[in-house]
Amino acid sequence: MTSPMLSVSVDGPIATLTMTRPDKRNAMCEGLLNAIDGFYSAPPEGVRAVILTGTAGHFCSGLDLSEHVHRSAEQNLYHSRAWHAVMDKIQFGGLVTVSAMFGAVIGGGLELAAATHVRIAEPSTVFQLPEGRRGIFVGGGATARVGRLLGADRMTEMMLTGRKYDAAEGKTLGLAHYAVGEDEAMALAQTLAARIARNAPMSNYLMIQSIARINDMSQSDGLFVESLAAALSQTTPDAEEGLRAFLEKRAPKFR
Repeated sequence: MTSPMLSVSVDGPIATLTMTRPDKRNAMCEGLLNAIDGFYSAPPEGVRAVILTGTAGHFCSGLDLSEHVHRSAEQNLYHSRAWHAVMDKIQFGGLVTVSAMFGAVIGGGLELAAATHVRIAEPSTVFQLPEGRRGIFVGGGATARVGRLLGADRMTEMMLTGRKYDAAEGKTLGLAHYAVGEDEAMALAQTLAARIARNAPMSNYLMIQSIARINDMSQSDGLFVESLAAALSQTTPDAEEGLRAFLEKRAPKFR
């Protein structure tokens, strides 16, 4: 599944995806987007968690504007919707994804990171939405994902001014869950991915499928969906094993 733009390695239940366009600071082009789409559309059997990262000092510097310049309005509409489809596969496809971030997490790179479930930032990380300074608008899902992390008011200011946030600020604002030292993101990502992969598969699936959607619902609708998720999870063999292991004071062995 490895391509010239996306290196894929699998170690047991964990896959590591490394964006490899160092000359472009891993900017997102059609080929890279298609490679990510291909992985999430047909992941290797047995993979339960994914680490997504970049190379040569950067996570992803956003959309490759050299491709964007030549698109018509109609083509841009379809391109944006294609981005949305891939970001939805990352967020809701069933694989928990951990982002190990450093350097540029800009524009489309921030949209990509916001679709993942756990985000780790090294000190070099720079979060930015510079589209307003390019005369364009976000199109890869930022209004639906980054806007939820920051709030609409703060995202508006971020886009209007081109403001940059560092790793510590990003953690405070919710753009990152962890702020770590230099060259420490991958080690923590591997630790967290291994921990997540040991969870019961249905529990992981329900967490990434349900919580974000419940956030979009009214309280009464969300609570009903929560009850359905709880009922489903608690009738699986893994739930029986988890409860038995707790009572027996041992680590559970899930499927």
